[in-house]
Amino acid sequence: MAAEKSFYMTQEGKDKLEEELHYLKTDRRQEVVERIKVARDFGDLSENSEYDAAKDEQAFVEQRITQVENMIRNAVIIENDNQNPNVVALGKSVSFVELPDGDEETYTIVGSAEADPFEGKISNDSPMAKSLLGQEIGREVTVATPAGDIEVRIINVE
Repeated sequence: MAAEKSFYMTQEGKDKLEEELHYLKTDRRQEVVERIKVARDFGDLSENSEYDAAKDEQAFVEQRITQVENMIRNAVIIENDNQNPNVVALGKSVSFVELPDGDEETYTIVGSAEADPFEGKISNDSPMAKSLLGQEIGREVTVATPAGDIEVRIINVE
């Protein structure tokens, strides 16, 4: 059997997944079952688009439950080690400026399970995070992006 993938996340991220799992198993699963019951009453199941849609939704919910259970089971909680506070690491926020004259940007580097760029959380698997991890404040780093390489200077790590 192949080794299961580890999912790096903060305790907050794991807590959110556990809340989502609870919601999916209790409320969401029951909502879908009710939709299926209602759709069955519409008649012939072979030509019942409501029934097909409800069954598709049920499959999606069950798949998500399996996925979330797997992520929780294989969670590796990111511990913020304060041994080296000036070094970019998983679970830390990093601020940088794009050179030569870019705006300041700040991101928290998290595992892929809780990445959300709109909330300022980037995956440790992203090109940006891979380039920044292990670097210190003041370092200039080249980041390979799909649009081409960019240069950034790390100005803060928290």
